Amino acid sequence: MRLLLVEDDDHVAAALSAVLSRHGFQVVHARSGDEALQALLPAGKEPFGVVLLDLGLPDQDGYEVCGKIRKRSAIPVIMVTARSDVRSRIHGLNLGADDYVVKPYDTGELLARIHAVARRRTAGEDTGPTPLAALRIGPVRIELPTRRVSVEGQEVQLTRKEFDLLALLAQRPGVVFRREQIISEVWRTSWEGTGRTLEVHVASLRSKLRLPALIETVRGVGYRLVPPPA
Repeated sequence: MRLLLVEDDDHVAAALSAVLSRHGFQVVHARSGDEALQALLPAGKEPFGVVLLDLGLPDQDGYEVCGKIRKRSAIPVIMVTARSDVRSRIHGLNLGADDYVVKPYDTGELLARIHAVARRRTAGEDTGPTPLAALRIGPVRIELPTRRVSVEGQEVQLTRKEFDLLALLAQRPGVVFRREQIISEVWRTSWEGTGRTLEVHVASLRSKLRLPALIETVRGVGYRLVPPPA
């Protein structure tokens, strides 16, 4: 996913960009409101999935930038700012921001909020008359409506959670999913006490699919699905 980071502090932007890049985001950094608005103009590239917008910009207030973005696009906007008072939050949300995160923030929470607003946007988009029925990753076919999985045409029996885990990773091949995010979306609970369960399910999937390299462990972060070479 391409992400537009609007932040005038280069040190903050560099640190956050490094974290986001490790989690599979393609980060474009804008240092001002004008740069941000220019970056959003169509340029034949993949559109941005989310905008992280600081409010204290050198050329114009972030609220004004948010209003201009909202007039031209429905792209999710997360305001990231030190302004913590309730009035500022309400004002930002009323202008069209999808979320509001106060500095200093926990990186894991910020990542979860990015994924959450991206999911809401995807869920609200018109996907056409034929919804996605199956995912294919190399020799693996995942049939979403029937919850069936096959490898090179041979069906593989998975448990409910194994299927949910595989389907989640397969929706965005190559993107790193944090352990906390996987636990939240597959097990609908918090990370505490569930980490070992996730490891067991990943090991079981690798064994049943007979493709140990399909699910890659990103040390200290989480997992991602790596499509086999053609």
